Amino acid sequence: MMNTNVPPPTEQQLEAARRVIGDHLVPTPTVTLSLRGRPVLTKMELFQPTGAFKIRGALAAIDAALKSDPTGAVIASSAGNHGLGIAHAAMLLGARATVVVPETASAAKVKKLRSYDIELIQHGNSYDDAQAFALALASERSIRFLSPFNDPDVVAGQSTVFEEMLHQAPELEHLVVSVGGGGLISGSLIAREAHGRTDIQVTAVQPKNSSALYFALQGMTMAEITHLPTIADGLAGGGDDGAMTNAIVAHHQIPFVLVPEAEIRSAVRECVEQNGLVMEGSATASYAAITSNLINDTSSRVGFIACGRNIAFDLLQSLLAE
Repeated sequence: MMNTNVPPPTEQQLEAARRVIGDHLVPTPTVTLSLRGRPVLTKMELFQPTGAFKIRGALAAIDAALKSDPTGAVIASSAGNHGLGIAHAAMLLGARATVVVPETASAAKVKKLRSYDIELIQHGNSYDDAQAFALALASERSIRFLSPFNDPDVVAGQSTVFEEMLHQAPELEHLVVSVGGGGLISGSLIAREAHGRTDIQVTAVQPKNSSALYFALQGMTMAEITHLPTIADGLAGGGDDGAMTNAIVAHHQIPFVLVPEAEIRSAVRECVEQNGLVMEGSATASYAAITSNLINDTSSRVGFIACGRNIAFDLLQSLLAE
């Protein structure tokens, strides 16, 4: 069973995350893109070696795991990007990793995962199925399970995204963040507070078809929440009753925006056509929230995190043809 008594990261964990990420990753740039004529600050996490920001949390978590057990192994469940982060971090740090992804995981992400020296298991039709299997395997093998969001070291790693962005673009007034289980937005909120920048508004974005955290904060259990298909597969499903990230987001009382699937899809095409960039649906959810003004803000110096680029080529082709 998922641990529901996970504390937020300590200052020591935040510092350890900064250190290991600084040792192994180059800071990604924050650039200004023109989104339908509006200048928008964009943190280019799609330039990470794995194609997504989750390498940060993976490095922090595996570094912490190896400090407690230098010969130990780790296991993770993932919709794809967390698994890629775990695989790459394990390679960099010399850890043994098992990654469990659903059978419905993005073909692009599965193909990349197969290029790493890891144990890759495809199980179930959803992230929840993959997570349940990974948790059972972790218990059976007595190894550490690394949640993509409900882990203080992972969240500490993700906090470095916003820390870098604050340094690169101190003029930022409103940050729009795509949300699945809540690791990135929790890290962003922790960094915002730690750096005394609570003046910056933060808005959470989820696909209308799969909005687990939004409904969890309305009092629904994960078992009661219905999910429909979405190309924002990195945001789909996910979430845990009682997760640390639920409490962090609830404490900060930030607004949520639910983006229709058609707008996420068209934003992938628009991003290629207008900015020459390939972003996966998890990133274009925030892109669409801004361009369609679902965030109800036309005047602030707004920004978003381009959290990943790992979209299957066939899907990209079909979206470009729509």
